[in-house]
Amino acid sequence: MLGARPFFLALNAFVADFHPKSLPPMLRANYAREFFSWLLLPLMLGALEGGTMAIIVKKMFQGVDGISPVDLDLAVAAISAAPNTANLTSFIWAALAHGRTKIRFISALQLVTCTCVAAIAAVPISTSGLWLLVALVAIARIAWTGVITVRTAVWRNNYPRANRALIAGKMAFVQALILAIAGLAIGEAMDIAPASFRYLFPILALAGYSGNSIYRKVRLRGQRRLQRAEQDGRATMTSRLDPRGLVALLREDRLYARFMWWMSVFGFGNLMLGPPLVILLNDEFHTSYLEGILVTTVIPIAVMPIAIPAWSRLLTRMHVIRFRAIHGWTFVAAAALIFLADLFHSLPIMYCSSVVMGLGFAGGSLAWNLGHHDFAPAHRDSEYMALHVTLNGIRGAIAPFVAIALYAPMAAAGMGAWFFLICFLVNLVGLAGFIAMKRLIPPPNSPQTPQDAAEV
Repeated sequence: MLGARPFFLALNAFVADFHPKSLPPMLRANYAREFFSWLLLPLMLGALEGGTMAIIVKKMFQGVDGISPVDLDLAVAAISAAPNTANLTSFIWAALAHGRTKIRFISALQLVTCTCVAAIAAVPISTSGLWLLVALVAIARIAWTGVITVRTAVWRNNYPRANRALIAGKMAFVQALILAIAGLAIGEAMDIAPASFRYLFPILALAGYSGNSIYRKVRLRGQRRLQRAEQDGRATMTSRLDPRGLVALLREDRLYARFMWWMSVFGFGNLMLGPPLVILLNDEFHTSYLEGILVTTVIPIAVMPIAIPAWSRLLTRMHVIRFRAIHGWTFVAAAALIFLADLFHSLPIMYCSSVVMGLGFAGGSLAWNLGHHDFAPAHRDSEYMALHVTLNGIRGAIAPFVAIALYAPMAAAGMGAWFFLICFLVNLVGLAGFIAMKRLIPPPNSPQTPQDAAEV
C-alpha cells in the first residue's frame, strides 16, 4: 500500500491539472465548457477518422458485386484524402465567418458533421452505397474544416499566449483519449458483427449532438471588438471569398510563405503513407478490423495524450519553426519503420511505427492549431489559418492518389516496401528545410522579431 501511495498522488495531481481551477479565474468558465464538450464530440469524430474509415471501407466493400479492386482502392484513397482535401474549403469558411458570431457559426458546422455520421448508418452495401459513404465522409470533413478554421480565432481571443498552448494540449489530450476509445469500440464491434455500424454510428452521432449542446454555451471574449476589426479590415481588402487573397498573403509575409513551402514538402510525404498502408495491412498482412484500426488509428491516437504535455511545454518555449525542426524527426522515423515492417513482413515493427507516428501526431496537433499565431496579427488570425489549411488541402487532394498510382505497380512487382522508402526520403527533405530555416528565427529573448529576420 505504501508503494501505491506515490502513484495515486501523482494520478491525483495529473487529473487535477485538467480542472478549471488550475487556470486563472477569467479563463475557467470558457475552458470548462470547451473541455466537457470535447469529452463528447471526439466520440462522433472517431467514426470519421481517416484510418478507421479507410479500413472499414476496404474490408466491408471487398468482393461486393460491381466493385472492382481498382475502384475500391480509389475509394480508400478518397476516404484517406477527405480530411485534407476538405481543407481546400478553409478560405471559404474564413470568409463566411468574417464579421459573424464565431461560436454560433462553429456550432452549426458541428451539427452538420454529426448528421453526416448518423446518415452513414443507412448506406447500402453496394456500388452506390460505397460512393454515398465517400460523399457523406467528404461533406462531414468539409464542415469540420470550418470548425478547425474558425475555432483558432476563439482560442486566440479567449486564452492568452502564456496559457494557450497548455490549454490546447489539454483539449488535444482529451480528444486523443476519446478518439482511441472510439476506434477500439468500432474495431471490436465490426469484428463481432460487420453490420454493427448501423446502430453504432447513430450512437456516436448522438454523443456529438450532446457535445454540441455544451459548446454552444462558450462565450467569445471581445466578440464585438473582433467583429469591428474584421469589418474594418474587410473595407480595405479584396473579397475574402477570393483565393487570390491567400496568394497575396504569401507575397506579403515571406517568412510564412517559406514555412508553408517546407510544410508542403514535409506533409506530402506523410500524406502519401495512408492509402498504401491500408492496402498493405489488408492484402498482405490480412489484418482484422481491430488489428487494422489499431495500426492506423488507435495506437497513434492513444500515444498522443502521453506525448502532448511534453510537446506543449516545448512549443510554449519556442517559435513554431524551431519546434518543427525538432518534431519532424518523429514522422521521418515512422516512415522508416513502416518501410522495415513491409520489407520484413513484421506486424510488431508495424505496431512500433504506429507508436512513433503517434508521437508525431501529438506535436503536430499543437503546431497545427497554434503555429500560425507566431506569424499572424490578431485580426488576421483566421486568414493565416485558412492559408495553412488550404495548402494542406491542395497536397491532401493530390498525395493519396499519387501514392496509389505509385504503390499499385510497385506492389504488383513485389517492390511495395520501396514505396515507403520514397515517403521517408520526401519527409527527410522537408525536415532539412525546417532545420535550414532555424537561422531566420532569433533565439528566445532576442529583441529581433521573426519579421525582422525575414528581411535579412
